[in-house]
Amino acid sequence: MGIRLGILDQTPIYEGETPVDAFRHTIELVQRAEQLGFHRFWVSEHHDSGHVAGSSPEVLISHLLAHTERIRLGSGGVMLQHYSPYKVAENFNVLAALGPGRIDLGIGRAPGGLPRSTQALQQGIQEAASLKEKIRQVKQYIHNEPHADESHPLAGLSAAPVSELPAELYVLGASVDSAGMAAELGLPYVFSLFINSNIEVAQEALRVYREQFNRSEGREPYAVLAISLIVAESKEEAEELAGEHMLVKIHLENGKVLTVGSVEQAEEFGRQSNEKYRIEVLEPSVTRGTKETVGQALQKFQDEFAVDELIVTTATRDFAKRIRSFELLREALDEQGLGEFWSESEPAEAAIG
Repeated sequence: MGIRLGILDQTPIYEGETPVDAFRHTIELVQRAEQLGFHRFWVSEHHDSGHVAGSSPEVLISHLLAHTERIRLGSGGVMLQHYSPYKVAENFNVLAALGPGRIDLGIGRAPGGLPRSTQALQQGIQEAASLKEKIRQVKQYIHNEPHADESHPLAGLSAAPVSELPAELYVLGASVDSAGMAAELGLPYVFSLFINSNIEVAQEALRVYREQFNRSEGREPYAVLAISLIVAESKEEAEELAGEHMLVKIHLENGKVLTVGSVEQAEEFGRQSNEKYRIEVLEPSVTRGTKETVGQALQKFQDEFAVDELIVTTATRDFAKRIRSFELLREALDEQGLGEFWSESEPAEAAIG
């Protein structure tokens, strides 16, 4: 059985480089990913950060469309809590018109930045709609569905341009709650194991997602696992590359737990939140090894979680090593007959499952 694979890129700014360099790397990576035959390539949304450059996935996706031909492109994800569902739908309808059958809209729950950036992004927001309701509205606008209440002030409103092949919606999360939301909405779900490495939580989230999935629109559940992965020429090199990073979590007094990029960022987050907090530094959950072992590890992931797809994020401090990791991943799956990659005879729409 093949493994369907996608890539999540966070547009990191390497030491001594600039955001311009970071975007150049993202372009190079998506083009190599397309050459290697990966199904999809997603970019992330982060704010007020000197470590990652991708603050506007919609803008970046439009640029990547112009530099690729067939790979699916999307957001991993848009932080919808900050925005108008109508405007997000318009943005992705434009993208869907520019790249028919190639656009994904992944929606995340995290703030994507520090408290001050959240305050700036939400300045002037009057309505406090729940994230679930906002996703429901985006879905309605993207598919040009009539408003359930014909007397509603926005009934009859369309998010132009209406696309014949609209963006495919995904709910992103790392908890049982997010899985339940995706199930209720009848949408594909991505569990981010590289953020929450608790295997029991991941398994429970995917169980809840499948058991509670709303099939009223004739869809079946589509479950994706997002993992951190490094493939290298030797086991020693893979261990060295994986050891370059730590997983930093901040626990706020209100019970929220957030994953951030560094201890310094965690301290700044705590300062801006004006709450008591504690910082937890963990070894990141990174699947690493040579191409002889990593294919078996991925097959184990698919067997253990029974997911339809894996999305891989690879973080190294050397961009060339990052590119090489994806090349070795392709070689590993080819040699073991595990890869389910895009082919010349396959229409782009087939890549979404």
